[in-house]
Amino acid sequence: MIDSIAISTGGGDAPGLNAVIRAIVRSAIKEYGWEVYGIETGFDGLLETSGVRRLESKDVRGILQEGGTILGTTNRGNPFEYPAKVGSKIVKEDRSDELIANFKSLGLDALIAIGGDGTLCIAHELFKKGLPVVGVPKTIDNDLAATDVTFGFDTAVATATDALDKLHTTAESHHRLMVLEVMGRNAGWIALHSGVAGGADAIVIPEIPFELEIICDHLIARKRRGSRFSIVVAAEGAYPKGGEPFYMQKSGGKDGPAVRFGGIGMWLARQLGLCTGMEARAVVLGHLQRGGSPTTFDRFLSTRFGVGAVELVAKEKFGEMVCFKGRRVESVSLEEATANQNLVDPEGEIVRVAEKLGVTFGR
Repeated sequence: MIDSIAISTGGGDAPGLNAVIRAIVRSAIKEYGWEVYGIETGFDGLLETSGVRRLESKDVRGILQEGGTILGTTNRGNPFEYPAKVGSKIVKEDRSDELIANFKSLGLDALIAIGGDGTLCIAHELFKKGLPVVGVPKTIDNDLAATDVTFGFDTAVATATDALDKLHTTAESHHRLMVLEVMGRNAGWIALHSGVAGGADAIVIPEIPFELEIICDHLIARKRRGSRFSIVVAAEGAYPKGGEPFYMQKSGGKDGPAVRFGGIGMWLARQLGLCTGMEARAVVLGHLQRGGSPTTFDRFLSTRFGVGAVELVAKEKFGEMVCFKGRRVESVSLEEATANQNLVDPEGEIVRVAEKLGVTFGR
């Protein structure tokens, strides 16, 4: 019998997190009379039980339209590989048993874990060790294959498209070549959708390693036809054919190994400026894509996911994740949810549409 549940938000923040929290709290209390607790800073909050607080309906009032998460988050909170300082070295400790013991000591009956592939992989491993957990997919990269779409993606694309609209006016005024670098480590969905919607002339994504010469020739041809400016969109994980992605940091973060993509925008602007003879500028959109008020679509999807997660708990369908298929909210196992990434098909319909509009992917 379920009497009390907990919510955690892990990984990078995404617009719509608060909408999910609100939907879980309101539906759990109204429909089932459960007590609801918030776990602060992802799974870390269960390693320090002071990071657990009761959530009432009044605590989620007015947060539907707010970005971020009222519970806080972290993308380094893996209890199976928890960083600990031993002498002058950082080592990894498995604190998963401690986390589960703390969970039980709090009298909690179920955990709803909201996060991307990293968080959900951890949730799956905890489930295999006996933790009653349900997952909610969250990532602006839209790279979870078990759901048609993740919340946060629509808002990120809208932010990137708005940036492209603004870059068009300044690029045209100064006859410049503008490169917009957007998020997308392994999946180029944000670059692809915003690039098509924002009228980009070239789009580079991780799934299609590009040839710089092809992009140069394309932009020079535009220039010869009388187009005095060009717009290029680059996913942060894109890379040239035969090369590798650009990294700001490959390892050695203060809390342990970390990988940070970045630099493709500046590199492309420099190289394309040289080969086209145009004045080139790069804009890195960065964490602006994660912030701000969620779009109507993301608020609506987040709310449906939140209620759907509560329904899974009520049915005690643990080890499952809510997902969006067609027009319905359904569920899949966490194992299936984390098995594959949702990547752009280089021969897919959206890529073909872009190329038929005259967009080059550098191939």
